[in-house]
Amino acid sequence: MEVSELIDTYYAGRRNFSGVNLSRTDMNGIDLSNAILSGANLSEASLYGANLSNAKLNGADLNGTKLYRATLVGANFSGADLGEADLSEANLSDAKLYGVNLYKAILSKAKLPRAKLTGANMGKTNLNRADLSEAILRDARLFGANLNEGILQRADLSRASLNGANLNKAMLSEVDLTFASLYGASLCDADLSESDLTSANLQGSDLTRVNFYKANLSKSKLADAVIEGMITQEANLTGIIWS
Repeated sequence: MEVSELIDTYYAGRRNFSGVNLSRTDMNGIDLSNAILSGANLSEASLYGANLSNAKLNGADLNGTKLYRATLVGANFSGADLGEADLSEANLSDAKLYGVNLYKAILSKAKLPRAKLTGANMGKTNLNRADLSEAILRDARLFGANLNEGILQRADLSRASLNGANLNKAMLSEVDLTFASLYGASLCDADLSESDLTSANLQGSDLTRVNFYKANLSKSKLADAVIEGMITQEANLTGIIWS
């Protein structure tokens, strides 16, 4: 389908474009809110500033797609491939991204509050200064991800894999990190006040000047962790494994 045909049929009232092939097309600034694009091929397409709010893109191919500053509020990307996509400064508030592939995607300064990312592959994803407050990231794979200065207050990262991730200066207060793995992660100057890290794996991590005020670190693993300047006032340190 040509982009001009897509626009004409969309404004004529059609919303179902499931399986359409729009790979490598230029759709900058397009409005496709509420469109059904399930299983569509949008790989390497250019969608700068596009509006796809509440669109259904589950199972779609968006590998390498450019979605810089796109509005994707409430969109459904479950099972979609967004590997190496550029979502810098995009608004993904309340988006559904269950099991999505975001490997090596760029989400710097993106807005993802309350986004559902259970089981997502976010390995080596760039989330520098992204807002993931209250996001659901249970069982997500964030190995080697860049979450420098990320906003993750009240997020659910239980059983998530954050091995080797950069969480320096991240805001992680009241976060659920129970059974999460942060082996070799860097959390210098991060705020984890009132967070739950029960049985979390922090072996070999850099916890320099981390704020654990009122945090629950019971049964967590801290062997070989760097703990210089770590703040633990009123924290639960019961049963920490140091070796």
